[in-house]
Amino acid sequence: MGAAIVYPLAALAEIAGCFAIWAWWRLGTSPLWLAPGLIALALFGWLLAQVEATAAGRAFAAYGGVYIAASVLWMWLIEGQRPDRWDVIGTAICLVGAAIILAAPRQV
Repeated sequence: MGAAIVYPLAALAEIAGCFAIWAWWRLGTSPLWLAPGLIALALFGWLLAQVEATAAGRAFAAYGGVYIAASVLWMWLIEGQRPDRWDVIGTAICLVGAAIILAAPRQV
């Protein structure tokens, strides 16, 4: 699977899984939230392992930029907190960094 497909799906799974734990721990929701949260986190790990990369660390590093962007979108769309200009600037910088990591010419 290509990174352009895997990374957004992995970010959604990771954020959903982490939010389920956050909701249980910080918002007082039912412990039943943990079951789908753990499934989402396992799906996240599996998805990230599907990225074609010569090193896991490189795949994880590039994913970090996408995760940041997805987290800011989550904050806006799910939590209702509109990103400010610093959120947008920081996210853009991270996405540029992720693109450099993924697109850099490398000798194999």
